[in-house]
Amino acid sequence: MGTPEQFGQFQKEMKPYIKALAQAAGIILEQDISSFPIFVVHQHTLDIGINIVDREKVEGNWSVNASTLEEFVTKQIIAPEKVEDFKMVYKNSGEKLCLFVLSELGANFIFLPKEN
Repeated sequence: MGTPEQFGQFQKEMKPYIKALAQAAGIILEQDISSFPIFVVHQHTLDIGINIVDREKVEGNWSVNASTLEEFVTKQIIAPEKVEDFKMVYKNSGEKLCLFVLSELGANFIFLPKEN
């Protein structure tokens, strides 16, 4: 995601969101919706996942939709032949949240700690 400075700024901006995202990830896992929750972080209207944070209603610049690996494959964001590679990276992330960030820098997967 761009420069280290841009990543650091993004990490700061996400700090208020982490607790809510960790709770949502827990629900997705506990209810067996998916073993691979993905949070789409964006500033636009998107047709993926379920909106859980609307930037118009919070003190932040980002909206967040909760999604899953399965939806990303269905919507052809992740190619079926890349699923196993993705699962390896995801599992190796341990106690982190998987974010798919859509910004002026493009689309990037970022893993952030569940607690800051």
